[in-house]
Order: sequence, then C-alpha cells, then structure tokens
Amino acid sequence: MIQALLVGRPPALPRMGFWVVDVRDLAALHVRALGAPAAAGQRFIAAGEFLWLAQIAQILRGALGDRAGRVPTRVLPNAAVRLAALFIPQLRWTIPFLGRTNPRTAEKARRELGFAPRPAAQTLVECAESLLALR
Repeated sequence: MIQALLVGRPPALPRMGFWVVDVRDLAALHVRALGAPAAAGQRFIAAGEFLWLAQIAQILRGALGDRAGRVPTRVLPNAAVRLAALFIPQLRWTIPFLGRTNPRTAEKARRELGFAPRPAAQTLVECAESLLALR
C-alpha cells in the first residue's frame, strides 16, 4: 500500500483506514508469545494505531516532502467509490470497508506480553524511506 501511494495510486483516496503495526513489533510479539508458557493456545491482537488513508497520505507528505509529491491527498466520497465500483471491478472489494474502523484492541497483548508498538507515523515513514531507497 505504501509503495502504491508513493507512485500516486490510487489517484484519489477512498475513505478507508487501517490499523497500522510495524512488522518488527509483530515479530517481537511473536517471540514474546513463544517464550511465555501462559501464552500457549492464546490469541493476541497486534494492532497499533488506526489511521484513515488520508491521514497516512498526510504523514507521508509531511515527513518526506518532495519525495512524496505523488502521494494522493484527495478523498473520494463513499458514493463516488460505490458508483465507480460498478464499472471498475478492482474497486468492489473496498465497498464493505468504506467509512468503517472495525474497532479492536491490543490490550491483552500489552497486558500479558508487554506489547508496545512504535507510533504509526514512525512505521509509515520508515517503511516509505526503505522503499524509496530501493529505487
């Protein structure tokens, strides 16, 4: 998703959001769970902060400046996305997610395993910088 945003795709953003968690924090949580006998057979949610795509775009543009010049910032109304999905099959999967946050909490992982994800903005910027370095 970050790579697509960096190259200007999609040209306008649906009102969708994601729970951002750094893969490094997810890996650390797995290691902690493997080392905690009480975690056996348990399920833990590794969720960081929830951000709308427009917020993600703002973070990237703000932190990366000209290097994020192609990141879209215009948000499409939900009705426009629904209408476009009638003609663009690749958009149909987005319809159930428009405007929804799907609340979840990583409180159990925090309490029982000490899960402490890094800030979403840091995760997004570091991810984008690593992708830009590959160009």
